[in-house]
Amino acid sequence: MAFRLFYMIFCRIVVRWLTLLPRSDASKTLEILVLRHEVAVLRRRVDRPRLSWADRAIMSALARALPATLCAHRLATPGTLLRWHRHLIARHWTYPHRRMGRPATDPTVVALIQQLARENPRWGYERIRGELRHLGHQVSGATIRRILKRARLGPAPRRADDRWRDFLRAHAASTLACDFFTVDTVTLRRLYVFFVVEVGTRFVHVLGVTARPDGAWVAQQARNLLADLKDRAATFRSLIRDRDAKFTDSFDEVFAGDGIDVLKIPPRSPRANAFAERWVRTARTECTDRLLIFGERHLRTVLAEYTDHYNRHRPHRSLGLRPPNDDDSDVIPLPLGRIERRQILDGLINEYQRAS
Repeated sequence: MAFRLFYMIFCRIVVRWLTLLPRSDASKTLEILVLRHEVAVLRRRVDRPRLSWADRAIMSALARALPATLCAHRLATPGTLLRWHRHLIARHWTYPHRRMGRPATDPTVVALIQQLARENPRWGYERIRGELRHLGHQVSGATIRRILKRARLGPAPRRADDRWRDFLRAHAASTLACDFFTVDTVTLRRLYVFFVVEVGTRFVHVLGVTARPDGAWVAQQARNLLADLKDRAATFRSLIRDRDAKFTDSFDEVFAGDGIDVLKIPPRSPRANAFAERWVRTARTECTDRLLIFGERHLRTVLAEYTDHYNRHRPHRSLGLRPPNDDDSDVIPLPLGRIERRQILDGLINEYQRAS
Protein backbone atom coordinates (compact mmCIF):
# COMPACT_ATOMS: atom_id res chain seq x y z
CA MET A 1 0.00 0.00 0.00
CA ALA A 2 2.76 2.46 0.95
CA PHE A 3 4.75 1.64 -2.21
CA ARG A 4 1.69 2.13 -4.37
CA LEU A 5 0.98 5.50 -2.74
CA PHE A 6 4.59 6.61 -3.22
CA TYR A 7 4.46 5.55 -6.87
CA MET A 8 1.26 7.52 -7.52
CA ILE A 9 2.65 10.62 -5.81
CA PHE A 10 5.83 10.34 -7.85
CA CYS A 11 3.86 10.05 -11.14
CA ARG A 12 1.36 12.78 -10.38
CA ILE A 13 3.66 15.35 -8.72
CA VAL A 14 7.33 14.81 -9.49
CA VAL A 15 6.89 13.94 -13.17
CA ARG A 16 4.46 16.80 -13.74
CA TRP A 17 6.76 19.17 -11.84
CA LEU A 18 9.64 18.21 -14.11
CA THR A 19 7.52 19.03 -17.17
CA LEU A 20 6.86 22.51 -15.77
CA LEU A 21 10.53 23.49 -15.37
CA PRO A 22 11.22 24.60 -18.96
CA ARG A 23 8.02 26.66 -19.13
CA SER A 24 7.88 30.41 -18.49
CA ASP A 25 6.03 32.05 -15.57
CA ALA A 26 3.49 33.68 -17.90
CA SER A 27 2.57 30.31 -19.36
CA LYS A 28 2.18 28.80 -15.91
CA THR A 29 0.03 31.71 -14.73
CA LEU A 30 -2.20 31.40 -17.79
CA GLU A 31 -2.64 27.66 -17.17
CA ILE A 32 -3.54 28.31 -13.52
CA LEU A 33 -6.26 30.77 -14.60
CA VAL A 34 -7.67 28.25 -17.10
CA LEU A 35 -7.64 25.46 -14.51
CA ARG A 36 -9.39 27.66 -11.94
CA HIS A 37 -12.10 28.47 -14.43
CA GLU A 38 -12.54 24.78 -15.30
CA VAL A 39 -12.86 23.92 -11.61
CA ALA A 40 -15.49 26.61 -11.19
CA VAL A 41 -17.46 25.19 -14.16
CA LEU A 42 -17.23 21.64 -12.78
CA ARG A 43 -18.46 22.75 -9.37
CA ARG A 44 -21.68 23.95 -10.99
CA ARG A 45 -22.47 20.39 -12.17
CA VAL A 46 -20.96 18.23 -9.41
CA ASP A 47 -21.86 19.10 -5.81
CA ARG A 48 -19.69 16.47 -4.15
CA PRO A 49 -17.13 14.67 -6.34
CA ARG A 50 -15.98 11.19 -5.39
CA LEU A 51 -12.33 11.04 -4.39
CA SER A 52 -10.25 7.90 -4.14
CA TRP A 53 -7.92 7.23 -1.22
CA ALA A 54 -4.95 8.24 -3.39
CA ASP A 55 -6.58 11.60 -4.23
CA ARG A 56 -7.20 12.25 -0.54
CA ALA A 57 -3.59 11.42 0.34
CA ILE A 58 -2.18 13.77 -2.31
CA MET A 59 -4.51 16.64 -1.36
CA SER A 60 -3.71 16.16 2.31
CA ALA A 61 0.03 16.25 1.59
CA LEU A 62 -0.12 19.37 -0.63
CA ALA A 63 -2.63 21.31 1.47
CA ARG A 64 0.06 22.12 4.04
CA ALA A 65 2.16 24.00 1.45
CA LEU A 66 -0.73 26.23 0.30
CA PRO A 67 -1.54 29.56 1.94
CA ALA A 68 -4.52 29.58 4.30
CA THR A 69 -6.49 31.91 2.03
CA LEU A 70 -6.22 29.45 -0.86
CA CYS A 71 -7.03 26.34 1.20
CA ALA A 72 -10.51 27.63 1.99
CA HIS A 73 -11.52 27.57 -1.69
CA ARG A 74 -10.20 24.14 -2.67
CA LEU A 75 -12.08 20.81 -2.94
CA ALA A 76 -10.32 19.63 0.20
CA THR A 77 -10.92 22.39 2.74
CA PRO A 78 -9.46 22.25 6.28
CA GLY A 79 -12.82 20.93 7.53
CA THR A 80 -12.68 18.20 4.89
CA LEU A 81 -9.19 17.18 6.00
CA LEU A 82 -10.32 16.99 9.64
CA ARG A 83 -13.31 14.83 8.68
CA TRP A 84 -11.04 12.43 6.75
CA HIS A 85 -8.79 12.21 9.78
CA ARG A 86 -11.71 11.39 12.08
CA HIS A 87 -12.84 8.60 9.71
CA LEU A 88 -9.33 7.12 9.74
CA ILE A 89 -9.28 7.14 13.54
CA ALA A 90 -12.75 5.53 13.72
CA ARG A 91 -11.75 2.77 11.29
CA HIS A 92 -8.48 2.14 13.12
CA TRP A 93 -10.04 1.88 16.61
CA THR A 94 -13.17 -0.03 15.72
CA TYR A 95 -13.86 -2.80 18.26
CA PRO A 96 -15.83 -5.96 17.46
CA HIS A 97 -19.57 -5.53 18.04
CA ARG A 98 -20.74 -7.34 21.11
CA ARG A 99 -24.43 -8.05 21.34
CA MET A 100 -25.89 -7.34 24.75
CA GLY A 101 -28.99 -8.80 26.34
CA ARG A 102 -30.47 -12.27 26.17
CA PRO A 103 -29.16 -14.80 23.66
CA ALA A 104 -31.13 -15.29 20.45
CA THR A 105 -33.79 -17.98 20.26
CA ASP A 106 -32.72 -21.23 18.67
CA PRO A 107 -33.68 -21.19 14.94
CA THR A 108 -35.15 -24.67 15.33
CA VAL A 109 -37.52 -23.39 18.02
CA VAL A 110 -38.40 -20.36 15.87
CA ALA A 111 -39.31 -22.62 12.96
CA LEU A 112 -41.35 -24.84 15.29
CA ILE A 113 -43.30 -21.85 16.64
CA GLN A 114 -44.13 -20.68 13.12
CA GLN A 115 -45.16 -24.20 12.14
CA LEU A 116 -47.52 -24.53 15.12
CA ALA A 117 -49.06 -21.13 14.37
CA ARG A 118 -49.66 -21.92 10.69
CA GLU A 119 -51.04 -25.42 11.28
CA ASN A 120 -53.26 -24.27 14.18
CA PRO A 121 -54.70 -20.85 13.31
CA ARG A 122 -56.87 -20.80 16.46
CA TRP A 123 -54.00 -21.31 18.89
CA GLY A 124 -53.00 -18.26 20.90
CA TYR A 125 -49.60 -17.41 22.34
CA GLU A 126 -50.18 -19.27 25.61
CA ARG A 127 -51.56 -22.33 23.82
CA ILE A 128 -48.43 -22.47 21.66
CA ARG A 129 -46.31 -21.90 24.75
CA GLY A 130 -47.96 -24.86 26.48
CA GLU A 131 -47.39 -27.10 23.47
CA LEU A 132 -43.72 -26.09 23.37
CA ARG A 133 -43.39 -26.85 27.07
CA HIS A 134 -44.85 -30.28 26.41
CA LEU A 135 -42.13 -30.75 23.76
CA GLY A 136 -39.37 -29.67 26.14
CA HIS A 137 -38.88 -26.01 25.09
CA GLN A 138 -39.18 -23.15 27.60
CA VAL A 139 -40.25 -20.02 25.67
CA SER A 140 -42.08 -16.98 27.05
CA GLY A 141 -45.30 -15.65 25.59
CA ALA A 142 -43.64 -12.35 24.68
CA THR A 143 -40.98 -14.19 22.69
CA ILE A 144 -43.65 -16.16 20.81
CA ARG A 145 -45.54 -12.95 20.04
CA ARG A 146 -42.37 -11.29 18.75
CA ILE A 147 -41.46 -14.29 16.56
CA LEU A 148 -44.95 -14.49 15.05
CA LYS A 149 -45.05 -10.73 14.46
CA ARG A 150 -41.72 -10.92 12.64
CA ALA A 151 -43.16 -13.70 10.47
CA ARG A 152 -46.33 -11.63 9.86
CA LEU A 153 -48.50 -14.07 11.78
CA GLY A 154 -50.90 -12.19 13.99
CA PRO A 155 -52.75 -13.28 17.11
CA ALA A 156 -55.39 -16.01 17.10
CA PRO A 157 -57.55 -16.55 15.18
CA ARG A 158 -55.23 -16.09 12.20
CA ARG A 159 -58.08 -16.86 9.77
CA ALA A 160 -61.57 -15.45 9.94
CA ASP A 161 -63.29 -18.79 9.38
CA ASP A 162 -62.57 -22.38 8.46
CA ARG A 163 -61.52 -22.95 4.88
CA TRP A 164 -63.23 -25.41 2.54
CA ARG A 165 -59.93 -27.27 2.27
CA ASP A 166 -59.83 -27.75 6.04
CA PHE A 167 -63.39 -29.05 6.05
CA LEU A 168 -62.62 -31.61 3.35
CA ARG A 169 -59.45 -32.73 5.11
CA ALA A 170 -61.27 -33.19 8.41
CA HIS A 171 -64.28 -35.01 6.89
CA ALA A 172 -62.60 -36.84 3.99
CA ALA A 173 -63.34 -40.32 5.33
CA SER A 174 -67.09 -39.59 5.49
CA THR A 175 -67.47 -37.55 2.28
CA LEU A 176 -68.58 -38.45 -1.24
CA ALA A 177 -68.12 -36.28 -4.34
CA CYS A 178 -70.08 -36.69 -7.59
CA ASP A 179 -70.02 -35.10 -11.02
CA PHE A 180 -70.50 -35.65 -14.75
CA PHE A 181 -68.04 -35.64 -17.62
CA THR A 182 -68.68 -36.02 -21.33
CA VAL A 183 -67.20 -38.23 -24.04
CA ASP A 184 -67.79 -37.73 -27.78
CA THR A 185 -68.09 -40.85 -29.94
CA VAL A 186 -66.80 -41.31 -33.49
CA THR A 187 -70.28 -40.38 -34.76
CA LEU A 188 -70.08 -37.08 -32.80
CA ARG A 189 -72.66 -38.26 -30.29
CA ARG A 190 -72.10 -36.90 -26.81
CA LEU A 191 -72.35 -39.31 -23.89
CA TYR A 192 -72.57 -38.34 -20.22
CA VAL A 193 -70.73 -40.32 -17.53
CA PHE A 194 -72.00 -40.06 -13.95
CA PHE A 195 -69.57 -41.08 -11.21
CA VAL A 196 -69.01 -40.79 -7.45
CA VAL A 197 -65.64 -40.61 -5.62
CA GLU A 198 -65.05 -41.64 -2.02
CA VAL A 199 -62.87 -38.72 -0.93
CA GLY A 200 -61.11 -40.58 1.89
CA THR A 201 -59.95 -43.59 -0.15
CA ARG A 202 -60.26 -42.10 -3.69
CA PHE A 203 -62.33 -45.14 -4.65
CA VAL A 204 -64.37 -44.40 -7.81
CA HIS A 205 -67.87 -45.65 -8.66
CA VAL A 206 -68.95 -45.19 -12.30
CA LEU A 207 -72.72 -45.24 -11.89
CA GLY A 208 -73.91 -44.96 -15.47
CA VAL A 209 -73.47 -43.79 -19.05
CA THR A 210 -76.28 -42.18 -21.05
CA ALA A 211 -76.89 -39.74 -23.86
CA ARG A 212 -79.93 -38.11 -22.20
CA PRO A 213 -79.41 -37.65 -18.47
CA ASP A 214 -82.42 -36.30 -16.59
CA GLY A 215 -83.45 -35.96 -12.98
CA ALA A 216 -85.17 -39.34 -12.77
CA TRP A 217 -82.18 -41.17 -14.25
CA VAL A 218 -79.74 -39.45 -11.88
CA ALA A 219 -81.90 -40.22 -8.84
CA GLN A 220 -82.06 -43.90 -9.85
CA GLN A 221 -78.27 -44.04 -10.10
CA ALA A 222 -78.10 -42.63 -6.57
CA ARG A 223 -80.35 -45.47 -5.32
CA ASN A 224 -78.12 -47.99 -7.08
CA LEU A 225 -75.06 -46.52 -5.37
CA LEU A 226 -76.57 -46.83 -1.89
CA ALA A 227 -77.62 -50.40 -2.68
CA ASP A 228 -74.05 -51.24 -3.71
CA LEU A 229 -72.57 -49.65 -0.59
CA LYS A 230 -74.94 -51.59 1.70
CA ASP A 231 -73.75 -51.22 5.29
CA ARG A 232 -70.89 -48.92 4.26
CA ALA A 233 -73.43 -46.22 3.37
CA ALA A 234 -73.84 -45.46 7.09
CA THR A 235 -70.19 -44.32 7.28
CA PHE A 236 -70.77 -41.35 4.93
CA ARG A 237 -72.18 -38.06 6.16
CA SER A 238 -71.76 -35.61 3.25
CA LEU A 239 -72.09 -35.55 -0.54
CA ILE A 240 -70.50 -32.74 -2.59
CA ARG A 241 -72.12 -31.80 -5.89
CA ASP A 242 -72.34 -28.81 -8.20
CA ARG A 243 -75.48 -26.87 -9.13
CA ASP A 244 -76.26 -28.78 -12.31
CA ALA A 245 -79.99 -28.88 -13.13
CA LYS A 246 -79.77 -32.68 -13.44
CA PHE A 247 -79.44 -32.88 -9.64
CA THR A 248 -83.09 -32.47 -8.64
CA ASP A 249 -84.76 -32.54 -5.24
CA SER A 250 -85.48 -36.26 -5.62
CA PHE A 251 -81.73 -36.86 -5.95
CA ASP A 252 -81.07 -35.03 -2.68
CA GLU A 253 -83.89 -36.89 -0.94
CA VAL A 254 -82.32 -40.25 -1.79
CA PHE A 255 -79.21 -39.38 0.22
CA ALA A 256 -81.11 -37.51 2.92
CA GLY A 257 -83.05 -40.72 3.60
CA ASP A 258 -79.77 -42.38 4.62
CA GLY A 259 -78.60 -39.43 6.73
CA ILE A 260 -76.21 -37.98 4.12
CA ASP A 261 -76.17 -34.18 3.78
CA VAL A 262 -75.92 -32.82 0.24
CA LEU A 263 -73.47 -29.87 -0.01
CA LYS A 264 -73.75 -27.60 -3.05
CA ILE A 265 -70.56 -25.88 -4.17
CA PRO A 266 -70.67 -22.15 -5.09
CA PRO A 267 -71.53 -21.27 -8.72
CA ARG A 268 -68.63 -21.48 -11.17
CA SER A 269 -66.29 -22.91 -8.55
CA PRO A 270 -64.98 -26.25 -9.86
CA ARG A 271 -62.11 -26.20 -7.37
CA ALA A 272 -64.63 -26.69 -4.57
CA ASN A 273 -65.24 -30.15 -6.05
CA ALA A 274 -61.55 -30.74 -6.69
CA PHE A 275 -61.48 -34.50 -6.01
CA ALA A 276 -64.11 -35.25 -8.63
CA GLU A 277 -62.53 -32.84 -11.13
CA ARG A 278 -59.13 -34.45 -10.61
CA TRP A 279 -60.50 -37.90 -11.42
CA VAL A 280 -62.05 -36.51 -14.61
CA ARG A 281 -58.64 -35.28 -15.72
CA THR A 282 -57.02 -38.64 -14.89
CA ALA A 283 -59.68 -40.63 -16.75
CA ARG A 284 -59.43 -38.39 -19.80
CA THR A 285 -55.64 -38.34 -19.91
CA GLU A 286 -55.10 -42.05 -19.36
CA CYS A 287 -58.17 -43.53 -21.06
CA THR A 288 -60.90 -41.75 -23.01
CA ASP A 289 -58.70 -39.20 -24.82
CA ARG A 290 -56.53 -42.05 -26.15
CA LEU A 291 -59.33 -44.20 -27.56
CA LEU A 292 -62.04 -43.92 -30.20
CA ILE A 293 -65.40 -44.56 -28.54
CA PHE A 294 -68.04 -46.13 -30.80
CA GLY A 295 -71.10 -46.05 -28.53
CA GLU A 296 -72.59 -46.41 -25.08
CA ARG A 297 -71.84 -50.10 -24.76
CA HIS A 298 -68.22 -49.59 -25.80
CA LEU A 299 -67.79 -46.71 -23.34
CA ARG A 300 -69.27 -48.75 -20.46
CA THR A 301 -66.85 -51.61 -21.20
CA VAL A 302 -63.84 -49.26 -21.39
CA LEU A 303 -64.73 -47.41 -18.18
CA ALA A 304 -65.45 -50.65 -16.30
CA GLU A 305 -62.00 -52.00 -17.16
CA TYR A 306 -60.24 -48.73 -16.46
CA THR A 307 -62.07 -48.17 -13.15
CA ASP A 308 -61.12 -51.66 -12.01
CA HIS A 309 -57.47 -50.86 -12.80
CA TYR A 310 -57.73 -47.46 -11.03
CA ASN A 311 -59.28 -48.86 -7.86
CA ARG A 312 -57.25 -52.06 -7.63
CA HIS A 313 -53.79 -51.33 -9.03
CA ARG A 314 -53.03 -47.69 -9.88
CA PRO A 315 -50.91 -46.02 -7.14
CA HIS A 316 -52.09 -42.73 -5.68
CA ARG A 317 -49.72 -40.11 -4.23
CA SER A 318 -52.10 -38.99 -1.47
CA LEU A 319 -52.34 -42.62 -0.31
CA GLY A 320 -48.61 -43.19 -0.08
CA LEU A 321 -48.41 -44.64 -3.62
CA ARG A 322 -51.00 -47.29 -2.82
CA PRO A 323 -54.15 -48.00 -4.85
CA PRO A 324 -57.54 -46.99 -3.40
CA ASN A 325 -58.60 -50.63 -2.85
CA ASP A 326 -55.42 -51.85 -1.17
CA ASP A 327 -55.99 -54.85 1.08
CA ASP A 328 -52.26 -55.62 1.48
CA SER A 329 -51.33 -52.94 4.04
CA ASP A 330 -48.07 -54.67 4.98
CA VAL A 331 -46.00 -55.45 1.92
CA ILE A 332 -43.34 -58.09 2.54
CA PRO A 333 -40.23 -57.58 0.35
CA LEU A 334 -39.55 -60.64 -1.75
CA PRO A 335 -36.38 -61.62 -3.61
CA LEU A 336 -36.15 -60.39 -7.15
CA GLY A 337 -37.82 -62.77 -9.58
CA ARG A 338 -39.54 -62.80 -12.92
CA ILE A 339 -42.00 -59.97 -13.47
CA GLU A 340 -45.08 -60.44 -15.62
CA ARG A 341 -46.88 -57.71 -17.54
CA ARG A 342 -50.66 -57.60 -17.79
CA GLN A 343 -52.15 -55.39 -20.50
CA ILE A 344 -55.26 -53.32 -19.81
CA LEU A 345 -57.48 -51.96 -22.63
CA ASP A 346 -55.54 -53.85 -25.31
CA GLY A 347 -52.16 -52.57 -24.17
CA LEU A 348 -53.15 -48.95 -23.49
CA ILE A 349 -52.23 -49.43 -19.81
CA ASN A 350 -49.78 -51.95 -18.30
CA GLU A 351 -49.86 -53.67 -14.93
CA TYR A 352 -46.91 -55.56 -13.46
CA GLN A 353 -46.84 -58.36 -10.91
CA ARG A 354 -44.54 -61.14 -9.79
CA ALA A 355 -44.86 -64.46 -11.60
CA SER A 356 -46.39 -67.16 -9.45
